[in-house]
Amino acid sequence: MWHQTILRLAPRPRGFHLITDDIVRALPALAEARTGLLHVFIQHSSASLTINENADPTVREDFESHFNQMVPEDAPYYRHTYEGSDDMPAHLKASLLGSSVSIPVTEGRLALGTWQGIYLCEHRDQGGARQLVLTLNGERNRWRPEDGAPDPYRAR
Repeated sequence: MWHQTILRLAPRPRGFHLITDDIVRALPALAEARTGLLHVFIQHSSASLTINENADPTVREDFESHFNQMVPEDAPYYRHTYEGSDDMPAHLKASLLGSSVSIPVTEGRLALGTWQGIYLCEHRDQGGARQLVLTLNGERNRWRPEDGAPDPYRAR
């Protein structure tokens, strides 16, 4: 089975935001997958995706602080400055973290670890809405008699 959909995320402030639930809600076909892989791709060059701790919000705050130290604004060697002082650092941060994540799917659920979640990493002060391409590839759950529906695999 292959399924692809576009998820449009409302604008979020600069920072690291958990979007796992948004992704699951946007992909009802996930429940049909027995085993597979979900690929999530962001169609932007100044925001990124990553997987990390989903329980303690201070982890996301520390990510933001660390990346702001590692990739500062207003570096004297930046030449791409006409879109604002946060733009070139946003491109660099997005390249460091990446534009996609892939998550195994097991029995209709994302096979994330207990404390893992998918982050939207918004690197701009005013990044605007963001668009993700969600591509699910996997094997469908097989029919079970207890489902009560006709067997779709039986020849008619």
